[in-house]
Amino acid sequence: MSQARAIIADDHPLFRSAMKQAVLSALGGEILETANLGDTLKMLETQASVELVFLDLNMPGNQGLTGLTCIRNAFPSVQVLIVSAEEDPDIIRRAMDFGASGYIPKSAPLERIEQAVTQVLDGEPWLPDDLQNLVGQSVDRENRQFAEKLALLTPHQFKVLCMLADGLLNKQIAYEMDVQETTIKQHVSAILRKLQVINRTQAGVLFKRFMER
Repeated sequence: MSQARAIIADDHPLFRSAMKQAVLSALGGEILETANLGDTLKMLETQASVELVFLDLNMPGNQGLTGLTCIRNAFPSVQVLIVSAEEDPDIIRRAMDFGASGYIPKSAPLERIEQAVTQVLDGEPWLPDDLQNLVGQSVDRENRQFAEKLALLTPHQFKVLCMLADGLLNKQIAYEMDVQETTIKQHVSAILRKLQVINRTQAGVLFKRFMER
């Protein structure tokens, strides 16, 4: 059995099937499928051979860019190609700022998908020709600065930040992560320092502001 090289993460079975056929034309090895962010993260934990994730922005468990940043934080060697029906230049620019290797519109023909896969595996970011100029017209320094700070967090600290942003207390986060509350307090202190904010409320608000559209 060949090793899995990619995961197609989308909650629409028909689209996953069509996307799988397109990806197989450009990428050898097994192509896996998931329908929500949680299953995608679990699969990445058990499939060390995966190089690419084709991630839908609007599937269960994924709010805005949260899924992208979760994957990039926990699995930095895995490249993420966003696949979405949305073609808003601001959303695309933000996705690239937060670590996406490319952005494929769901309307893209087979040859574009093949081109995207080949270019990303060669280490080059990919955007459709008709969107490159629009996305590159302006640079959002705030996005990039926050992305740089977010990259400083460890995977555990990132998980704590996600739950903190959802309003969970230290005791609740400790229960979810099966650790002592003192450990969570240490994580929160490190998060505040790395994000350069003064309290947990500010950290949560900042995270939601940049992650959710």
